[in-house]
Amino acid sequence: MNGKYVYFAIAALIGVLSALVFLLPFFLLMVIYLMFLFKNKRYTKHQLGLVFCIFLSFMFVGILAEAKNSTTIPDSTAIFYLEYKENTRIDGDLLQVIASDKRFNEKLLLRYKIKSEAEKKRLKATSFLGHVCKVSGKLSKPSIAKNPNAFNYSLYLSRKQTYWVLETENPLHSCSPLKRTPLMLVKQLRFTGTNYLENTFPSEIASLSAALIFGDRSLLDPDLLSDYQKTGIVHLLAISGLHVSLLIGMIFYLGIRFGLTREFMMNFLLFLLPIYVILTGASPSVIRAAMMICLVLISIKWKWQLKLIPIDAICLVLMIYLFFSPMIIFDAGFQLSFTVSFGIILSSTYLFPRYSNYLQIMLVTSVISQLCALPILLYQFFEVSFISIVANLVYIPLFSFIYLPGLYIFFFLQMIFGDLPDIFIKLLINVIKVFDELIEHLSRITFAQFIPGRPNALFLLIYLVLIFVIFLIWEAKPYKKKKQHGISLLLVVLLFQTTWNWLNPVGEVTMIDVGQGDSILIDLPFRRGTYLIDTGGTISFPEEEWKRKKKPYEVGRDIVVPFLKGEGITRIDKLILTHGDMDHIGGAFSILSELKVGQLVMPSVAEPSETEESLVQLARKKGIPVVKISEGGQWNSGKTIFYVLAPEKNYEGERNSGSIAIFAQAGGLNWFFGGDLDQAGEENIIMKYPQMTIDVLKAGHHGSKTSTSERFINQIKPKVALLSAGEKNRYGHPHYEVLERLNSIAVYRTDKHGAITYRFYQEEGTFSVFLP
Repeated sequence: MNGKYVYFAIAALIGVLSALVFLLPFFLLMVIYLMFLFKNKRYTKHQLGLVFCIFLSFMFVGILAEAKNSTTIPDSTAIFYLEYKENTRIDGDLLQVIASDKRFNEKLLLRYKIKSEAEKKRLKATSFLGHVCKVSGKLSKPSIAKNPNAFNYSLYLSRKQTYWVLETENPLHSCSPLKRTPLMLVKQLRFTGTNYLENTFPSEIASLSAALIFGDRSLLDPDLLSDYQKTGIVHLLAISGLHVSLLIGMIFYLGIRFGLTREFMMNFLLFLLPIYVILTGASPSVIRAAMMICLVLISIKWKWQLKLIPIDAICLVLMIYLFFSPMIIFDAGFQLSFTVSFGIILSSTYLFPRYSNYLQIMLVTSVISQLCALPILLYQFFEVSFISIVANLVYIPLFSFIYLPGLYIFFFLQMIFGDLPDIFIKLLINVIKVFDELIEHLSRITFAQFIPGRPNALFLLIYLVLIFVIFLIWEAKPYKKKKQHGISLLLVVLLFQTTWNWLNPVGEVTMIDVGQGDSILIDLPFRRGTYLIDTGGTISFPEEEWKRKKKPYEVGRDIVVPFLKGEGITRIDKLILTHGDMDHIGGAFSILSELKVGQLVMPSVAEPSETEESLVQLARKKGIPVVKISEGGQWNSGKTIFYVLAPEKNYEGERNSGSIAIFAQAGGLNWFFGGDLDQAGEENIIMKYPQMTIDVLKAGHHGSKTSTSERFINQIKPKVALLSAGEKNRYGHPHYEVLERLNSIAVYRTDKHGAITYRFYQEEGTFSVFLP
């Protein structure tokens, strides 16, 4: 059976996907797969029957998991008996923890707003583990995605069998301890170890140690974590198969050197690995690596009964994992861990023997990993940085031979002796700082970024086929045009989706849901023009240091940039900021930092706001032209024309009244984009342009009664109105009077419909909303 488990694993994978994704396409794929096994692998009827039974078994497991994936807790429930099985997370003044309700046997995400700095310190030192508490609170649904390419927190939690957020005023009320179990003791050890690191070591060492020893990245600086993500080597900050293999190898080697027998060490490792999985947070990569090592050790112990090669081990682990946790198929960490490991294991047989020195093997491994991960990275995160191929050559040895062993040694020596010489602490801090600065510089290398957008199902299939063929060519024996074929296919992989973006004849206008703010993307056919009108913005208020989150929510970074990257947009030709209010321009800092911008367009006003001045300084620092526009300005791209109707040059007056107002002709419709223009500004426009009629009106000021006057509507006669307002916003937008004025036309609202998109081909198009 050596090397044959892969065919069973493929059947299991197709079975789970047919149950949890789309039944018909994957069922047809299974039929094709059976035909392949019959014709190419000469499988007998009995063997084909076994493969099909595996497919049906895993499909049934997936259907069962989907059927059970729903809540049984009534939304009116106010009293809960919670068993705390996980460690708490505290960020700023917010405590979060996953707990299980004893009555309904269902997990909840508990949230608690910390009242004081002293309470925060007490809670950080308090373990909730092993307690059952009577907790009162209010249930709410987790947030859903309201824009294309946005992270769907509700879906993410539901795939972890968590369906409610519980807001409480006292998470530790009426508590009683549970009987201590081995599982709870190991989790308690993780909590104690992480706290010990945070309270004992300098922050640079503590954060890295917590990540590499206990799998806890919450202590890492968010900017540093972002730099690792941008360079594509964030996997090194998570405990992966590499770390597990190195640690187990070190333990096995030290045991043998101390005179222990191989039999004893194998038994010890089989006992240690499950504990290690729990101690490090049980991420998919750790579970995969630990299970593979366990299977290999078992096969060595029972060498006469079972012989297991690595490809069989990973396939068996995949099947076991999916059988007991089919929903894990949607986890990005699971997808990357198994895909990359599978590619490296296969390549170790066919490709690695061709390369002799260590540097070549490292480079080949990095390229293989990047190719295998490419479709997943593009679908999950919309971008890939090819600088990771080079960065891996530096940082894999750094983590493998310096950070990992060094931090373990520091941790245990500190525990044994209570203190370490300052010279060693300073040396390690300096090493960490040097390589943190290097990763910061590498993250700023933009030419290596590949952002074609989130691939659809067809593009995903094309990526998979092309990458598979590249591996076939790479593994093939030398022939005359082998290099040309490989390079050509690699170029096709890198260019076909980007080329489609430029050849796509369909344009779109999308009002992005940025909450209480405005942001509108105009993307013309063939990418002839990409314009962003406003960026939304997060209004922040001064607060005490202990209340501040490590990475506060920011609309530009967390909503607008992911939306644009998911669309494959890396350049904004004109970033148009209608006026200086924070809810319209606050996100522009992230846009200017993350994307290329051709022009920063702002209103010609006598007194710009402080935020506008800061944006001008940032734009000039980046060499981006700043254009101040006023009525009479215009530009066009093909048949699409934009006219600037307001404000007057060097406008003096209230900020909303000085908003940029644009009349546009796009996709066969007349559009009006007026920022927060008030009724006085609207009156001024209809007096100057009495013959103007509008098909689509972007209602002013989020539907405030100070805009979108009845006279304005009656004169421009819109057929569609777009309203951008935050869900349950404190201003009561859109105002009922405005809705009354618009009751005879089609109204689309971001608070109700999420993102609103008009897609058009030539002069015809249709509106669609993201939420049903």
